[in-house]
Amino acid sequence: MVMIYAGGHISGGHYNPAVTVAVLIRGKISRSDAVGYWVAQVAGGLLGALAARYLVNPEKVTALSPSGRGVVVALLAEAIFTFALAYVVLNVATSRDHPGNDFYGLAIGFTVVAGAFAVGGLSGGAFNPAVAMGAATMGLFAWAKIWIWLLAELIAGALAGLTFLMLNPDDRDIATSVAEREPVRAQ
Repeated sequence: MVMIYAGGHISGGHYNPAVTVAVLIRGKISRSDAVGYWVAQVAGGLLGALAARYLVNPEKVTALSPSGRGVVVALLAEAIFTFALAYVVLNVATSRDHPGNDFYGLAIGFTVVAGAFAVGGLSGGAFNPAVAMGAATMGLFAWAKIWIWLLAELIAGALAGLTFLMLNPDDRDIATSVAEREPVRAQ
């Protein structure tokens, strides 16, 4: 929540590739801007994981590696709460119905907290592909099963974007990148 407030005015608080997918589908950012966000998000997740691993230096970590029914449980848990997170972001931070609100960080933060309490023990509670990759880098998630988090979260982000557009057809934007909005002038 505090990082959303801290960086929201700079980048829109884009710390999550799944949310960026939702915002892209919703039309608030361009494809080229989304790619830049994805690169930064994944790099940030991996660098953060390496720093945390170095600082904590745990002796033994058992990676979460769902199998059997656990795969479906993890997929559904991550999909449900990633959808909730992305959908909340779209509604409180991008909707024309909430211009200039001050509650967006609380709503987004409490969505993550609710998901962590509800399903964190089942799926790890990542709700963010960059966090999932960071967790795998730290040995908390099995790299062989990283597809579970990536698939569930990215599909959920896309579904949140489509759901927002379906329920708010007049709130569609067609974004252009900064470069497209501000052409370079000859000197």
